Amino acid sequence: MSLSTLGRVSSRALSAGKPFSSVVSLAVHGKGDGVGMKIDTGCGAHSFNADALPAFGGEDSAPSPLYYALSGIASCNQVTGSLVAKDLGIKLGTWEVDVKAELDVAVLATGSEGNANFSEISGKIRVQTDANSEQLAKLASETERRCPITQLYKRSGLKYDVVWEAAPLP
Repeated sequence: MSLSTLGRVSSRALSAGKPFSSVVSLAVHGKGDGVGMKIDTGCGAHSFNADALPAFGGEDSAPSPLYYALSGIASCNQVTGSLVAKDLGIKLGTWEVDVKAELDVAVLATGSEGNANFSEISGKIRVQTDANSEQLAKLASETERRCPITQLYKRSGLKYDVVWEAAPLP
């Protein structure tokens, strides 16, 4: 089965509430010149461009991979949080996610010794919900536990401080 078929089958099975394989392979293919690249996803239906910030030789023709990395936190928490809320019987509305990172670029830009990772990620997730404070705390902790992108960052050893806040449903 191809990656594109696997992704579509798993998505359909999940949305239909049917059993699906617990392991899904993900892949991308990138091709580019200099510091810009077009990335095709393994599902075959989506592609995107990335470019470095001008300080790193880019032309600013597309988002930097650093912004894609941060945007993964926002969107993956929304997807995971929506699944968790369904499990917990919590209603959700609109999400607003603000995330920022601290990055010492000396390793990246000059080859200095050190850690090229973000040193800190902080922010706020504000979601419209009917959850009380106890339910919101459970939603946040379970989402962080189950979110692959959040776990990727937390397990990397950086300081991770993202606060959850409830907003009333309309």
